[in-house]
Amino acid sequence: MMDVLIVGAGPTGLTLGIDLARRGVDALVVERAQELFPGSRGKGIQPRTQEVFEDLGVLDAIRAAGGPYPVRMLWKDGERLGERPMFEPVAADEGTPYTEPWMVAQWRTQEILHARLLELGGRVAFGGEVTGLEQDSEGVGVRFADGTAVRARYVVAADGGRSAVRRAVGVGMTGETVDPSPFLVADVRVRGLDREYWHAFPGADGTGVMLCPLAGTDDFQFSGKLPEGTEPEPSLDGVRELVAAYTHLDAEDVTELRWASDFRPRAALADRFRVGRVFLAGDAAHVHSPAGGQGLNTGVQDAYNLGWKLGAVLRGGAPEALLDTYEEERRPNAAAMLGLSTGVHRGEVRRGKATVQLGLGYPASSLSEERRAAPAGVRAGDRAPDGVVDGVRLFDAFRGPHWTLLGSTTTAAGVRSLPAAPASYGPGIFLVRPDGYVAWAGDTTTGLDACLARVGRR
Repeated sequence: MMDVLIVGAGPTGLTLGIDLARRGVDALVVERAQELFPGSRGKGIQPRTQEVFEDLGVLDAIRAAGGPYPVRMLWKDGERLGERPMFEPVAADEGTPYTEPWMVAQWRTQEILHARLLELGGRVAFGGEVTGLEQDSEGVGVRFADGTAVRARYVVAADGGRSAVRRAVGVGMTGETVDPSPFLVADVRVRGLDREYWHAFPGADGTGVMLCPLAGTDDFQFSGKLPEGTEPEPSLDGVRELVAAYTHLDAEDVTELRWASDFRPRAALADRFRVGRVFLAGDAAHVHSPAGGQGLNTGVQDAYNLGWKLGAVLRGGAPEALLDTYEEERRPNAAAMLGLSTGVHRGEVRRGKATVQLGLGYPASSLSEERRAAPAGVRAGDRAPDGVVDGVRLFDAFRGPHWTLLGSTTTAAGVRSLPAAPASYGPGIFLVRPDGYVAWAGDTTTGLDACLARVGRR
């Protein structure tokens, strides 16, 4: 019996596979399709996700594969109306080295994550369609369409908004339609447009199309909002017709279609993120409007939260109750991100400080313990900022599956100690979780051992 079966080889499933592989957990990623997803859909890598990818050893490849977002250029009747910035600027400082989203086509992000997983000895099995499962007190049996079956101690559903695993465990989703209009998104080759701008061609009735040069490729991502009641045609002819109708380009200027999909934006949240030994993550747990670039990133955060907890229970001697904190922490967080995505889609929230995910944390979590008499600066539950202590960059110190103690020493296994925290943290001693959040903060070490014991470090 394997430790963990991850269903779905999207960014969420691959991220979780990487995190488990570096912890020595026996995990298999299984994907219904015969290959990795071929489209650009989730193309925005938010700053907090860049920090996660740095820890997992893929950020250099991610940065090399993409580029910054271009400025939006508005058009009307074949004339340029002027530039419109896509994002409000976020100031960089020592604690936040990445402040801008990085554009990488989703297919390329998945290739990079897949290569890293294989490098760490992980596995992906393609062509495995889940048809049912049963669980008991020891594990979960999963059946596939080809008649085979496997058994794992835990199963993670990372198989998208139409998750077969979520349906198999009877978890519903509560949500709303974000926009009644149909949308079409596609990866195309286009001639006659420069690649300096994200070109927007709004219609008079609230519809319109955009053509965004995909960094690191020769493609453009086409996105179109169509009139209510129409049916998008995800084909070369369908895209050509819309480009000819909304822009100054001719239909033949769209020379190639590489991928296309139609959808109606909705926001939905799974009623539960855990049923026994089955966990929901990514789109299987929350479905976002693509506006604001929150969906893929929230899924990566799910995986990063769950990975260290599964590793602690399976390899670190932590109590099984630690896994309850996954839903406790991630479901409210996902709900907040859904509200944010919907707000961006409807023009109520600007892209910028609210969407980069650097302010996310778990201050209300049962794992967050603030024991200082007069806390200042960073608090328990907050993201642990970058900085330098004794010539050591904190993000370098945090990198890996261990915990980090700032301001004291400990003999606890799997905990790295540094003599102090940067001044930006405020006074105190800080215990940083493997996923880069402060678990415990105190004026002295009183209570630290008890905190470590709760997570299997004592």
